[in-house]
Amino acid sequence: MIPARRRWWLGALVIGGLLIRGAYDGYASDHLDTPTVSADPSADIADVFAWTSADGRRLNLVMTIVGRRFSDRLQYVFHVGSGGRFGETTTNTSIVCRFDVANTAECWAGDADYLRGDASGPDGLEGQNRRFRVFAGLRDDPFFNNVTGTRAALKAAAAALERGAPMDAAGWPSFEAEVSRAILDQWRHTDGGPATNFLAGWKSSALAVSIDLDTKSVERRKPRIGEGGT
Repeated sequence: MIPARRRWWLGALVIGGLLIRGAYDGYASDHLDTPTVSADPSADIADVFAWTSADGRRLNLVMTIVGRRFSDRLQYVFHVGSGGRFGETTTNTSIVCRFDVANTAECWAGDADYLRGDASGPDGLEGQNRRFRVFAGLRDDPFFNNVTGTRAALKAAAAALERGAPMDAAGWPSFEAEVSRAILDQWRHTDGGPATNFLAGWKSSALAVSIDLDTKSVERRKPRIGEGGT
């Protein structure tokens, strides 16, 4: 059996790969949630993406939900902080969306903008003050997930640990170059062939937001579920 610390490290292997790839943009992937979350697909976040537009004027945010529709009992929130130095935010804005039983969207960009209506059209829905735009509807899942290759890579890493890969004082393994190449090769293939996307054709609910980067707001409490709108 692999010690708990090493099992934790194997999970970190996957996360580390995502962080390296996302050096310039933001990516996050979440799978195999707890039974409480997985029991309600509309509460189960699948992936999160964030990037700035090519002209540097807007921030684009995407959250995908495992369920095929949004819940009328939950709020979906992006918390955005910015500042001149890493880790020191000077401006914070929460973008909050909620939906009724007819899937009508109601969203706030802090107190800077607000929208309500059907946001499932190709162009989404623009806020009253034209500071942000929201799309909410079904889309093909955007995350390429080579599940078989990932599991093979984890097994290769586990086997190397079992063979006695050297560990540093903090308990982190140090794989030889040949072992590292073998692990990555497994990750890039599916059963020895080209990598296959396990999620090909999978539909998920996507909440996409495009907001002006210079949007500033004073945070105020948003109405709870069942309360009136703005």
